[in-house]
Amino acid sequence: MVKILLLFAFLTLSVQAIDIDKLLQSMNIEQKCGQMTQVTFDLIQNDEQPNYDENPVNLTKAEYAIKTKNVGSFLNTPFYVAQKTSTWQKTLKTLHDVVLTTHLKIPIIFGLDSIHGANYIQEAVLFPHPVSMAGSFNLEIAKKVGEIASLETRATGIPWNFNPVLDVGRQPLWPRIFETYGEDPYLAGKMGENYIHGSQGNDIKNRTKIATCLKNFIGYSLPFNGRDRSPALIPENLLREVFLPPFE
Repeated sequence: MVKILLLFAFLTLSVQAIDIDKLLQSMNIEQKCGQMTQVTFDLIQNDEQPNYDENPVNLTKAEYAIKTKNVGSFLNTPFYVAQKTSTWQKTLKTLHDVVLTTHLKIPIIFGLDSIHGANYIQEAVLFPHPVSMAGSFNLEIAKKVGEIASLETRATGIPWNFNPVLDVGRQPLWPRIFETYGEDPYLAGKMGENYIHGSQGNDIKNRTKIATCLKNFIGYSLPFNGRDRSPALIPENLLREVFLPPFE
């Protein structure tokens, strides 16, 4: 797993050729664990952001996370609001500059939820949520949305999108059902497949593409009481017939 993360980091964020196996051999257990750790941006942000032009990174916190704890990945948008492209670029440059002061110089991997377009980037194109797009039964729309969301997310320097949601929407009480492609496993799988083709393509070095992430864990969308992140009681036959096929 560590090797995969290192390959991803250097392929998407660096043009420098590097021997991954040699790098791995030079790393201790704590450094490897750090590279497999992802934390929310909250832990390294300033106490407030008076305006959208201000760099939200708290340098002291960022240096502690990256240099002391060897954290390799961050997610989410500062203060949970959409940021300017220029602010995102300042943010990522600050984190990269910290990385350059470390011994290993492993690029940070940053992930963002661009669920219906690049919704955490100001002035990006917004689209209907996936459940609405699924209502069109139009696979080409899913692919085109993936292409545009990828282009605008990558323009900030972010190479990873936590989307598409391939869990099936069968629990109407679940507050995140709008993130799914609906209740039909076949349609959800096909919409997700086309979104991935549009967003990720076949070349990870393509600067208009980003890596996708199938989520939110299989069966996450069927919480017993409807509340997010609560227990799901799913018989194996239901799991295999309804929830596994889209991920496959």
